[in-house]
Amino acid sequence: MSDEKISTYLATLGQQAKQASFALASLTSQQKSALLQTIAEQLAENSARILAANAQDVQAAKANGLTDAMVDRLLLDESRLAGIIGDIDNVINLADPIGKEADSKLLDNGLRLTRRCVPLGVVGVIYEARPNVTVDIAVLALKTGNAVILRGGKETLASNKALSDVIRSALVQHGLPENCVQLIDSPDRAIVSGLLRLDKYVDMIIPRGGQALQRLCAEQSSIPVILGGIGICHLLVDKKADLNRALDVIANAKVQRPTVCNALDTLLVDQAVAQVFVPKVAAHLHSLGVVFHACEQSQQYLNGLGFDVTPAGEESFSTEWLSLTLGIKVVSDIDEAIKHIRAHSTGHSEAILTDDIHAASYFMNQVDSSAVYVNASTRFTDGAQFGLGAEVAVSTQKLHARGPMALDALTTYKWLAWGDYTSRK
Repeated sequence: MSDEKISTYLATLGQQAKQASFALASLTSQQKSALLQTIAEQLAENSARILAANAQDVQAAKANGLTDAMVDRLLLDESRLAGIIGDIDNVINLADPIGKEADSKLLDNGLRLTRRCVPLGVVGVIYEARPNVTVDIAVLALKTGNAVILRGGKETLASNKALSDVIRSALVQHGLPENCVQLIDSPDRAIVSGLLRLDKYVDMIIPRGGQALQRLCAEQSSIPVILGGIGICHLLVDKKADLNRALDVIANAKVQRPTVCNALDTLLVDQAVAQVFVPKVAAHLHSLGVVFHACEQSQQYLNGLGFDVTPAGEESFSTEWLSLTLGIKVVSDIDEAIKHIRAHSTGHSEAILTDDIHAASYFMNQVDSSAVYVNASTRFTDGAQFGLGAEVAVSTQKLHARGPMALDALTTYKWLAWGDYTSRK
């Protein structure tokens, strides 16, 4: 597609989205809930069509040599699709933030001032091989009265088109513009760069993908960008941890779904328990298919267990594995663990396992990530698990939104001032 055609195409998308956002902004909570209910019903009724489209994407991905992690991310089956639809019910049941007022006060100058929560307007979301994002984002955007422009990865084009078609059909059924939700169905990468400069129409960009995508958006966008989604997640086994109970938590953090951003990447073990615990946890995880990059001290404890261990280099602890690979490092104490986390963390999720309340409090105060856990798996960093409903993304920055982003992250506010023909003195 030529530059001129891209520019015209994106301007049309932007104009349509902006116009559609005006219709959404006036909907009541009841109308939005009815719309989302219809979307859920239509997705269920069209499940066979959606899964067939996804099967095309999966087949093409395998033929093109995509990694198992990527294939797993784009895969939809009946269970996953049911989960996506179930998340819509969760969002329906959440309180609608739009229209809520706060900070109401009468000022000395005679104005009665109120701050009201309102939609952002138009949100652009750029994401990779996750078709569930198409539904999650659309539903959260519609719940908060925002129009959305979606640009998914080429690997999930058929899936995303099937999903967005269903959502757009539901919008029409409710007398709303189908362009409240628009999908960019071209794989042309130049369109992404053009979308990032569509500040005349788009109010926020949310990238959901790897570091290259995050950096591209941060460097090229003329629109505010919410960065996040990259997780180099750590878990510290403290010297006063319950070593038996720790095994299941670590296995959950690493193995339950290793291809996602809140899966465990680096296990830190206090040297006071390392000689006993490192071989114990490694043997348990190895039986579940995990392979290891281990520090020099960890390797000594793993000799003779009957499986190979890769010596860890500095890059091992700066890698988001997205697979059944785990870095293991022995640390002298909690302070060395915190120092390691500060050096290698992306600010996503960190955890400590300990029965020492003082160690737990110290860790939570000193570790500055979007989610910090005591005696829990990092896998809980998720909008649904936090009771927020389906999430837009996990933000690892500190402005506007941090951690799992849900309804409130798609809103802003405006000041309403009431006077009595009041002039400033």
